[in-house]
Amino acid sequence: MSRPRQPRRALLTLLCLIPLLTAATWQWLPHAAGERPTVAVGRADIEASVTALGTLQPRRYVDVGAQASGQIRKLHVEVGDEVTQGQLLVEIDPATQQARYDAERYAIEQLQAQVREQQAEQRLAQQQWQRQQRLAADGATRAEEVQSARAKLDTTQARVDQLKAQVLQAQASMRSAEAELGYTRIYAPMSGTVVAVDAREGQTLNAQQRTPLILRIARLSPMTVWAEVSEADIGQIKTGMPAYFTTLGGNQRRWRSTVRQILPIPPKPLEQLSQGGGSPTAAGQGANNRVVLYTVLLDVDNADNALLADMTAQVFFVAGSASNVLTAPIAALQQQPGESGRQIAQVLRENGQVEQRPVRTGLSDRLRVQILDGLHEGERLLIGPAAGHEG
Repeated sequence: MSRPRQPRRALLTLLCLIPLLTAATWQWLPHAAGERPTVAVGRADIEASVTALGTLQPRRYVDVGAQASGQIRKLHVEVGDEVTQGQLLVEIDPATQQARYDAERYAIEQLQAQVREQQAEQRLAQQQWQRQQRLAADGATRAEEVQSARAKLDTTQARVDQLKAQVLQAQASMRSAEAELGYTRIYAPMSGTVVAVDAREGQTLNAQQRTPLILRIARLSPMTVWAEVSEADIGQIKTGMPAYFTTLGGNQRRWRSTVRQILPIPPKPLEQLSQGGGSPTAAGQGANNRVVLYTVLLDVDNADNALLADMTAQVFFVAGSASNVLTAPIAALQQQPGESGRQIAQVLRENGQVEQRPVRTGLSDRLRVQILDGLHEGERLLIGPAAGHEG
């Protein structure tokens, strides 16, 4: 009689455990959701920007070269010197140029003496022709004599004209020699700072084949940032777009500016530029896995000379900004397929349940995103994949 009671006791025990198991299960579910990391929807300032690296260069500069060959006799400036337009910078030994100028000047003096001599012969020929005309009027000379006197007058006049042309030609040569003599004294073409000197006193320059570079003068304000923007971000950059940048040694100081110009062609190596006849596509096929960078220019005042040439700049192109708006971490949202600006948030309710809620987003700084609709300040969001997306 005792055996049939054992299955009944087991059944009663199981029936008693079911409510306990059910309660434990319901208590465990919210607790498991609560163990997942959560973040609160709050208010903050947000800025959508494109970042790039750039190099600082003076916007206005000039390379000063030598147009005359010779030895540098005196170099009047050094790197860092401030110069004014018209200031004497370099003196080159003018011996060769002076000799040529003197030779041209002496040649002109010789030609002018020949002109004076020929003009005297012209006056004599003029007097002879006039005398032959008077004699011909009285019938006291022959026609051949009159014609000969006229021919001599024309010949002397032609000789005078020829010598005068040679004088003009010699004067032009002398002006050229005078200009070359002037090139031995090099003056500053503009005011600025000497940022580079590539020659030394005593060095011999040869300007016959190419212009030797002696020094560079630059104006350190304004400066230009040559920023390199990847092709994935260049479509977001527009002329006149606000931007700011920092430098490595600027103590987090921000210099603000706007985009002046976007160069339409990415810079290429010199060996590619020297190869003609090939298409840009064919030239780029040889550089696989190469990131294409476009150059963007922006200017900034440098009144305190805090910015120097070749400094590295971290540039931020501001696409949009908003103050004191609802924001949430990007990690707490999942993109809704097929809809731009629509995402899914997992909102943790007070009872521990999770609600899948669509939200409309705005600006993003790649860490946080602006919430336009769908969430309220203080609500907590789960971070991680939504239910059904964990595979």
